[in-house]
Amino acid sequence: MMAAMAREPHVSERTCIVTRRRGAPEAMIRFVRGPDGALAPDIAARLPGRGVWVTARAELVAQAARKHLFARSLKARVDAEPQLSEDVDRLLEADCLRMLSLANKAGAVVAGFGKVADALARRGVGALVEASDGGEDGKRKLAQAARRGESAAPVIGLFSSVQLDLALGRTNVIHAALAEGGASTAFVARCRRLAAYRGVSIDGATTTGDDIEAEPDGCATEG
Repeated sequence: MMAAMAREPHVSERTCIVTRRRGAPEAMIRFVRGPDGALAPDIAARLPGRGVWVTARAELVAQAARKHLFARSLKARVDAEPQLSEDVDRLLEADCLRMLSLANKAGAVVAGFGKVADALARRGVGALVEASDGGEDGKRKLAQAARRGESAAPVIGLFSSVQLDLALGRTNVIHAALAEGGASTAFVARCRRLAAYRGVSIDGATTTGDDIEAEPDGCATEG
C-alpha cells in the first residue's frame, strides 16, 4: 500500500506521429478526420472523433501532410491541405489574441507607454506585450523599468500593432501589460505554444530547431 501511495500521479501524454516522441498534449497539435475525409486542426483538443497528434512545430505539421502521415496513422483517406501548417499558425495566433481580448474585457490589461511604466513600478505585471513593429527606444525604456521593478514578466513580441488594436479595441497599441493572474498565465501559455510552433522565442527571436527529429518508421493514434 505504501508503494502505491508513493507512485507519481498519472500524466496524460501523446505520441507525435512525426518524431515518435511522447509528450504533454499542451506541446502538440491534435488533428481529427471529419466524416468527409477532411483533416481539421483541433487547437483546443475538444473535437469528437479519433485524432492524431503532431509536436507543435510548423515544419513537423508540413512534413506530416507532405509524407501522408495523417492517412497512415488514421488508416483512412485523409484530405490534408497543402497550406495546413499555415492554417494551424493562423488558428494558434487567433487563439492567443482571443485570450488577450478576454483578459482586456476582464480589466486585466493596460495599454500605452505611461500606463505600462506605472504598472511596472507598482509591480504585479504578469506579462508585457510589445508590438513587433514598434520602436526599439520605447521597448528599451520599458525593459529598463522592468529591471528596476525586478519584474520577471515575459515579454511577448509576436503581434503587430494592428493585431493588438483589434484585440484590445483601441488604436495605435504598441505597449501593453497584463496583470498577474489566471488570464495572464493562460495568455502566456498560448503565446509560448505559438512561438514554439514558429521556431522563435516569445519575444520574436529565432530559435534553433535542433530538437526536431526525422520522420518515424511507425504510426501513432490516440489510445
